[in-house]
Amino acid sequence: MRNSISGAEQNSLENKGNFVEEVARRIPVKGEYDVIVSGSGPSGVSAALRAAGLGMKTLLIEQNGCLGGMWTSGLLGWMIDHHKPESRLMNRYKRELQLRGSAGSPPCSGSFAFEPECMKLLLEDLCRETGVNVRLYTQVSGAIRNADGTMDCVLTESKSGREAWRGTIFIDATGDGDLGSAAGCSFETGDPENGHFQPMSMLAILTGIRLQDVIQYVNGYTPRAQAVNNLHDLLTANGAEPTYHDATLFFLSDELFLLMANHECQMSGCDADDLTRATMLARREIHQQIAALRRSGPEWKNLSIAATSERIGVREGRRLRGLYQVTLQDLLEGRTQPDSICRVAAGIDIHALTHSYANGFFEHQHKSLPYDIPLRALISSEIPNLLLTGRCISGDFFAHASYRVTGNIVPLGEAAGILAALTVREKKAAADVPWQLLKENL
Repeated sequence: MRNSISGAEQNSLENKGNFVEEVARRIPVKGEYDVIVSGSGPSGVSAALRAAGLGMKTLLIEQNGCLGGMWTSGLLGWMIDHHKPESRLMNRYKRELQLRGSAGSPPCSGSFAFEPECMKLLLEDLCRETGVNVRLYTQVSGAIRNADGTMDCVLTESKSGREAWRGTIFIDATGDGDLGSAAGCSFETGDPENGHFQPMSMLAILTGIRLQDVIQYVNGYTPRAQAVNNLHDLLTANGAEPTYHDATLFFLSDELFLLMANHECQMSGCDADDLTRATMLARREIHQQIAALRRSGPEWKNLSIAATSERIGVREGRRLRGLYQVTLQDLLEGRTQPDSICRVAAGIDIHALTHSYANGFFEHQHKSLPYDIPLRALISSEIPNLLLTGRCISGDFFAHASYRVTGNIVPLGEAAGILAALTVREKKAAADVPWQLLKENL
């Protein structure tokens, strides 16, 4: 259910003088669009590209200074569960990155590695070619709804001040369900048993080492279990035991490596104070780890940090309520769906909810089978013209830990973008667009 302040709590805060009254003001409508997508991560940018490709006047709003979300500002140059024959854009992203000489598939892994900086330019090129209107450095801050419950405008804050953007249909691709929450949608967060979120992790791009010299520590070039154990033992032996037990080193291309070696537990990605604390703790740990590796042997002596991520990686935020909720039972049974838009092969990947889990992962006995995500999980059950995509779609704690990887959320974004375009073209509510019509466009 949606988290909220109770009446008693609000009265208590008011009695203590902990509120101020904001003066009412007129907010300029900056533009009107057929489709407005909030968030330009892998799912959001894919939604915008497909909607614009079907002739819709499309706006893509992004709070950072680049498109791509975790792929770029988060430095996650690693795609899991990326073999998606049903995804036109996933295959195009990979093909274009390979043509630009900045991607490849590690021999001991089913994943796909790429340079985040090249991804930034690729996504900008595709949006320009397709006619997507892009607004960077802009944060979703609210929503205006009509008397019939539909959304009329999304409100934003930026250097340009507070602005309104009017649309026919809206897509929440913020990852954390920011737009849906601002519009009043119900949502769930965390483990239902204890409320804990999966931990955050900050990523870093490293240089100054050669693959052949450190190959025994590199996932994808040495089998994962062996590579992570080798890296954990090396860091620990040099005084920097990682908070993420399965600390992982990835090879991206040339002399660029990606390091994921920290866990910030029991903090919320929907709380600015927690995000600040987690970011500063993680960055400090990364620098301590690099110092430890430099003193571990001659092959590491020139190791340096090229960049730490602009934003810490948040695995879990709000899960908004849709017409269908993907559940653990769907995964255990390997359910197929009549309106399937994505076949998920990724397992249940729940990172340690507290630092007490010695192996770095939550202890669970559930083993999933490949399963379908239905289109209904992308349609808000409360706002007829709001679609959900990426990791804020309608699912439970366990299902979310499977479908949240970027290989899955790209086809979710494509489906959301196509459905948005069809609702405008057919002048129907999203839930009333015939499935066959959407299937023909997938």
